[in-house]
Formats: sequence, structure tokens, C-alpha cells
Amino acid sequence: MRKAKKDRLEAAGWKVGSTADFLRLSPDEVAFIEMKLALARNIRTRRLRRKLTQSQLAKLINSSQSRVAKMEAADASVSLDLVIRVLLVLGASRREVAHIIALESKHAA
Repeated sequence: MRKAKKDRLEAAGWKVGSTADFLRLSPDEVAFIEMKLALARNIRTRRLRRKLTQSQLAKLINSSQSRVAKMEAADASVSLDLVIRVLLVLGASRREVAHIIALESKHAA
């Protein structure tokens, strides 16, 4: 948010904060969410780079298109082990998965 807009809202009596503040998330919860979002974005990026539809990826991993959509949206019902397994199926190395997590953790710190 631009500073001018923030100043205007605060002058009007609004409190401006982050999503983490609003949801009262701990730093650990914020880090976990950011990591899961980064991994989910990477699934979508790799799928599109390989020119796969969600349905085609679902067949590769013996799942459903709706499950792939949930993975790409970082849905809470999708486990991290499934997300990591799909990244590996899409050609990510263990080092690349660690790099995705490490980059996101660095931004959160």
C-alpha cells in the first residue's frame, strides 16, 4: 500500500496492519504459510512450463484435477509431503525444493 493511502486511512481512524496481525498468526505460522505458498506457486510454474493441464498432471500422480487445483492454491487440506512429491514428479531436485523453501524462509525472517 502506498504511504499516502495508508496515511489517509489512518487519519480517518482505520488501523492498517498485515494479514498476520489481523489473523493473529505467530511467526512460525507465517513462515509455514509462506513456504507452502512458494511450493504451490512452483508446482503451477513447473506444470505450465511442461505444458501440462491440471488433468494431465493429475493422471501422472494418480490423483484428480480438483486435487491439483487445491495443491496450486496451497489449500490447507493438501499435505506438504504431497506437494513435495508432486514437485519431484515434475522434475524438481531435492536441492531445488530446499532452495524454494530457503528463499521463502529468508523473506520471512
